[in-house]
Amino acid sequence: MTNFDMIMKFGDDPEINEILSRVLGNESLDIDDGLKILNSNNLNLLGAASDTLRKRSAGELVTFVIDRNINYTNVCTSKCKFCAFYREADAKDAYVLSIDEIVAKVDEAVKLGATQILMQGGLNPDIPIEYYEKMLSVVKKRFKVQMHAFSPPEIVHISKLYGASLKETILRLHDAGLDSIPGGGAEILDDRVRGSISPEKIGWKKWQEVMLAAHSLGIPTTATMVFGHEETLEERVKHIIRVRDMQKQYNGFTAFIPWSFQSENTLLQGYSTGIDYLKMVALSRLLLNGYINNIQASWVTQGIDVAQMALYFGANDLGGTMIEENVVRAAGVPFHSKSVDEFIHIAKKIGRPIAKRDTLYNILGRY
Repeated sequence: MTNFDMIMKFGDDPEINEILSRVLGNESLDIDDGLKILNSNNLNLLGAASDTLRKRSAGELVTFVIDRNINYTNVCTSKCKFCAFYREADAKDAYVLSIDEIVAKVDEAVKLGATQILMQGGLNPDIPIEYYEKMLSVVKKRFKVQMHAFSPPEIVHISKLYGASLKETILRLHDAGLDSIPGGGAEILDDRVRGSISPEKIGWKKWQEVMLAAHSLGIPTTATMVFGHEETLEERVKHIIRVRDMQKQYNGFTAFIPWSFQSENTLLQGYSTGIDYLKMVALSRLLLNGYINNIQASWVTQGIDVAQMALYFGANDLGGTMIEENVVRAAGVPFHSKSVDEFIHIAKKIGRPIAKRDTLYNILGRY
């Protein structure tokens, strides 16, 4: 009996059965469908459906990338309520990494097997435009790594330094060494929420504009979501559907990465459970079916055990080993980078093959 047959036979909620039957028949779901899914208590049913779609879209292979997340500055004018990482320019622990310090961090990461450098920082008005171009060019000349750098709010900030359009800015950064753009700064793609939690940051349409500009130039990006704070369930669903609508234009998102908000040391309250997280992973797979193949499990915010469970709820990727991570750690989450052996162990434990990939999901090695 297939998962599809099992859902039809054992599901005790006709409405949810009907929705899951439609998505398993490759129909796109709408906001009302998504809300009904989030309000459903039949977690096993949602898991079975999302796992079926994961097998169709991504197969059995679990993937990961060896990476390092380098935060080049913690000075930021945005002052988002949810962020425990940013500092005022005159704070004692405010910093801007020198190019030499960045090169040293990349060198260390490459020696540990890293193929991806995730470079992000605050919106620091005192950093000159030459810093960004030199950072990229020096790293790319010395190392064979993917520079996955500068979230949409940073791209907008840098464009103002250039006095150039978003597309012109992305092209200049690309010429300097930018390979792809991370999906940070998305939080919830709704301006009601953004106006409350990050009023100084770009609106959701500007986030979209950056991503579509990059995609139109053939530069791939990821898309993210931070949930469990001031958003409604409908706004969560709307976020994913907006990402899906963007993907229809250029197919430029390589992965979708939902993670739960961590509130410690921030000005924002929030709470979500492991069950909430698994539902959101399942919802991501169900809503993005046929549009984005890779759904990433967030071991950084959820822990490795819940991330392993997410592999049964539509996720196919474990993200990065993260040799370094500072933003989530600043919010009070205990952080230790993961070894390749740990990832191999949790995949093998559930009977799934596992492979090391690069940023673009090309397989580099199987275990």
